[in-house]
Amino acid sequence: MKGSRVAGRYDVIVLGAGAAGMMCAIRAGQRGRSVAVLDHAAAPGDKIRISGGGRCNFTNIHAGPKNFLSANPHFAKSALARFTPQDFLAMVERHGIAWHEKTLGQLFCDSSAKDIIRMLTDEMRAAGAELWLRTDIGGIEQSAGGFRIQTSEGAFEASSLVIATGGKSIPKMGATGFAYRIAEQFGLPVVETRPGLVPLTLDPQLLQRLAPLSGIAAPAEIRHGKTAFREALLFTHRGLSGPAILQISSHWREGDDITVVIEPDIDVFGLLRNAKQANGRQSAQTALAEILPKRLAQHFVENEGVAGNMADQSDKRLQQLASAIQSWSVKPSGSEGYRTAEVTLGGIDTGSLDSRTMQAKTVPGLFFIGECVDVTGWLGGYNFQWAWASGHVAGEAV
Repeated sequence: MKGSRVAGRYDVIVLGAGAAGMMCAIRAGQRGRSVAVLDHAAAPGDKIRISGGGRCNFTNIHAGPKNFLSANPHFAKSALARFTPQDFLAMVERHGIAWHEKTLGQLFCDSSAKDIIRMLTDEMRAAGAELWLRTDIGGIEQSAGGFRIQTSEGAFEASSLVIATGGKSIPKMGATGFAYRIAEQFGLPVVETRPGLVPLTLDPQLLQRLAPLSGIAAPAEIRHGKTAFREALLFTHRGLSGPAILQISSHWREGDDITVVIEPDIDVFGLLRNAKQANGRQSAQTALAEILPKRLAQHFVENEGVAGNMADQSDKRLQQLASAIQSWSVKPSGSEGYRTAEVTLGGIDTGSLDSRTMQAKTVPGLFFIGECVDVTGWLGGYNFQWAWASGHVAGEAV
């Protein structure tokens, strides 16, 4: 897309052609600023393209500060209030993109995530923003007019520089810690980073016992301290996954236990006791198979050593079986790491940024937006909303 253009002077340089970077370029261009977006990738919006199973969970209608993790939980309020899910949805509808709402306020494209990428690149083009792909970034330094960026396509200069290069998650798509290195270069602190929204792994001994359950899913509530999420739980060949596990992973720390409550809306002990009264000759496994996948029911019955018919079981024994299903305490050995993490927790310390503009307080003209900032959303469209909102407010300020 570079054509015959020559690297040179712009009002705004945005590093990163992801969700936040493109949104910033759109708003800055709409304000009459000359904008160039630089990215080493061959195409824009790689993480958008793969999100939501290829249909892009582009926002969540419930997005608000309570849905985000940060050392400063108040930081995200300004941006989220000034560019809302309804604002992004209005853009989606203006481009005629069909969408639908899934559970818990999650909005998806009916067709393809490529529709969102096309919408953003069309908006950038209409706003006059240039997109430079396959452009590797070298050194960055302050200059008399702002910033000078050395690249594989030559030197760029701009009065405003926006870092929108994301975090460390999914390195096979080109993710690096580039944004954090730039922050450190200019003296901005970085909150410790770690994988977020990521499957959890189990120690080999427990994993061996659970091996027959790989591929099984069940409704669950996963608890860590006072935090709990109710969504699907998935047993895998590495450990535990599914939306409920991904959610709790952002709160979990190595060495901590989590509590798994399978079928949280069902009184399992009450069900077992009623089954015993109704048909004492059936097995506990048969009774449990009414609400659990057969292999999962078998696992809990065998693991608790429950043998014989229901009539042979005391209420205490049934309570123990129910507790194994609905109060299972497990200590994950770790996570699958950045390789499969959907986001990066931590990042540029929000104390060093202006929450209204995303500009570094000590470096005029330098902005950080999106995933590289210490603001991380829940699973379900929240991180895209942070990208749109932080990009928009920076685009208003550059």
